[in-house]
Amino acid sequence: MTIKRIRTMGLVAITAIVLAACGNLKSSSFGSNSTSQTTTTGSKTTTTTGTTDSEFYQGVIKKGRYRTSKSRGVNVSQNDNVMNLKSFETGLLDVSKKVFPTNKYVYQEGQYLSTSTVENWLGRKTKDNEDGLNPKSNGKTGADTRNPIYLQQLEEQDYMVQSGSKLNLGGVTVGLGMNAVDYYTKVEYGATYETNITTTELTAQGKKMANTVLQRLRQKSALKRVPIVLALYKQSSNDSLVGGNMIAYAVSKNGATSISNWKSLNWQNYVFPATTESKNSGANSNDESDFSSFKSHVQNFFPNLSGVTANAHYKDKSLSKLSVNITTKFYSETEIISFTQYLATAAKRYLPSGVPVEITVKSANGDIQSFLARTAKGSSYYTHVFSDQGDN
Repeated sequence: MTIKRIRTMGLVAITAIVLAACGNLKSSSFGSNSTSQTTTTGSKTTTTTGTTDSEFYQGVIKKGRYRTSKSRGVNVSQNDNVMNLKSFETGLLDVSKKVFPTNKYVYQEGQYLSTSTVENWLGRKTKDNEDGLNPKSNGKTGADTRNPIYLQQLEEQDYMVQSGSKLNLGGVTVGLGMNAVDYYTKVEYGATYETNITTTELTAQGKKMANTVLQRLRQKSALKRVPIVLALYKQSSNDSLVGGNMIAYAVSKNGATSISNWKSLNWQNYVFPATTESKNSGANSNDESDFSSFKSHVQNFFPNLSGVTANAHYKDKSLSKLSVNITTKFYSETEIISFTQYLATAAKRYLPSGVPVEITVKSANGDIQSFLARTAKGSSYYTHVFSDQGDN
């Protein structure tokens, strides 16, 4: 087993910054500039990014730089579905909003768990790594007899509160990404095998590990008394077209070192249209029908498309967000502009209203050609066409 640190989301982050600069886009969990605040702690100046909407957290900028995480993206290198990283982080933010309201807290990337600490915690427990949260190997290689790797990734998010001229730590969220499928080899570079882990088993293991994590966090002086949220995330398999789901969370207050009062989350991700590998039995048939109408009209109008799919995010059986992905065979910039204009009209007519919608148009080689977005409360779509010749 090896540990790796993923840095695949750089393009997404850069794209979000570009889009925010081009218009009043509210498509990420952090708002673009509106009203920023500057605080001084000793000789160190801290600034917040500001926000355009109460739905989003402000972020922390320290000494002119965004304060990045000390351990973001560290995970066990057995699950290769990069959708899990983005879905994991987004889910953690949504869980945190239940405990740390955006109008009272400022978001800061995790500062208390280092890369080396997370790597050790994600490892198996061994003589050389007593801190490993995954169980010791029992020496067996059978899919149903070996001790699997349960914990795939772990992430910390910090939440700050304004106190006079200072930003102080107000709470922490730590997410545990649990494997539903553990991929392994019996010999180095050999064939890959799978151990399937039931939701019941991964949840039980996750809750046990969460209590251990909580006890370790409480040993840090800065974290002795602050509220700590522990959240469990069920990883999707390598062949899944969507990321996994948050399944439960708990809150530790007043310095408590154990938790038993967990709250279950009925959050699910689906692919539209459904495939033989992805069943949409829990999705709303009207939502899928609306997307099918949108897809049909788009493909009829612009036949030069390689694919039109969507990731539908549900909370308590209600659609909470729709992310549409379109791959084109266009080479002309005028085609892309015309297509984007048509998408804005078709999306407004056919796609479900009252939920955030994002539409990303890419070329066959993966280059982003245009982007459209609408907020839950909005009626019109923000659009941007990417051009080598400048903004359009």
